[in-house]
Amino acid sequence: MISRRKLLKRLSALPLVGGIMGTGFSMAPTWEDDTEFVPKRDVIKELGLRTFVNAAGTYTAMTASLMPKEVMDTIVSSSQHFAMLDEVQDKVGEKIAKLCHAEAATVTAGCWSAMVLGLAGILTGTDKKKIAQLPNLEGMKSEVIVQKSHNVGYVHALTNTGVRIVEVETAADVDRAINSKTAMMWFLNYQAPDGKIQHEEWVALGKKHGIPTMIDMAADVPPVENLWKYNDMGFDLVCVSGGKAMKGPQSAGILMGRKDLIEAARLSAPPRGGTIGRGMKVNKEEILGMYVALDLYIKKDHEKEWKSWEDKVAHIAEAAEKVESVTTEVSVPPIANHTPYLKISWDLQRIPITRTELQEKLRMGDPSIEVMGSGDNTINLTVFMLRPKEERIVAKRIQEELNAAKV
Repeated sequence: MISRRKLLKRLSALPLVGGIMGTGFSMAPTWEDDTEFVPKRDVIKELGLRTFVNAAGTYTAMTASLMPKEVMDTIVSSSQHFAMLDEVQDKVGEKIAKLCHAEAATVTAGCWSAMVLGLAGILTGTDKKKIAQLPNLEGMKSEVIVQKSHNVGYVHALTNTGVRIVEVETAADVDRAINSKTAMMWFLNYQAPDGKIQHEEWVALGKKHGIPTMIDMAADVPPVENLWKYNDMGFDLVCVSGGKAMKGPQSAGILMGRKDLIEAARLSAPPRGGTIGRGMKVNKEEILGMYVALDLYIKKDHEKEWKSWEDKVAHIAEAAEKVESVTTEVSVPPIANHTPYLKISWDLQRIPITRTELQEKLRMGDPSIEVMGSGDNTINLTVFMLRPKEERIVAKRIQEELNAAKV
């Protein structure tokens, strides 16, 4: 994967391709190959829903990503046939496991569901009585070890099973904390830089004490190698979101890892009833769509895609910097959402518009654009969810609004 240093050097050398364009092209929905999709019934328009150019990222509230044509074709075609849900999971799980170097895999209702079901499988095994009694942990282990810096809101997926979180900071803490009640050790990937115990040591501690380890890497592709990196490293369970960079169904995720644990996890998942995971239903269309999305993502030319992101970031940055007193900075998050991010800042004395005011003007414009922000005079954006040519719209609108606000 290209380094941040190389990225910044390349961005600084890029020209502003084609200048700032007008809006002389269609804003109709398009697939990734730029083929226009015209629905028979436009429910979005019928309901008066606001759609927008997504320069913010794969946020759940913004409905994450858009699915490629091949994924949608799979969803539509499979919707015309009945199939046994377990058989669909069996076949797709085999394919996903092979692609991601795992013993087994299953499609879940998002990464959160993967964590709930994965831990449920560890707690109950294949014991039907235990499966039926969750989150009542009588007769079961009841503690999950988590690094203090990793103990954030996502642990609620784990506590849904009834377990108690035990915080640790060092390897010595882990050794002291493990006891007969310890069910699992959980690692939150995007918090890795803030933890004192890194991946390999966490796995080694788990193996030393015979405790299963799980990693939550929800939004941590790219790079594509992460899809098998943590399986190869020895984590017993790996959980990932399907509807972010992979562009599968937003409500889908993947649980992969040890075969015995995946088999146990599925006993708490639909189509079985009377379980903690009954409501975490994934239909056959989502399961098959997730497989196709994963397959497409792995086979993608990732270097070419990264270069296209650089070009789009450079285009927007140069447009913004044409406005006096505006500065830009490019960065790449080290783990989660590992794509080029652009920070655009301005002098409030010369351009007296706040970040929230600019966001609202972009939001209420035509077309509507969503960006993120920080502080009073900075917006942040990313381009990996932009459709073809939308970087030109984003560049033009940001430049327009900043110019309009100048004194």
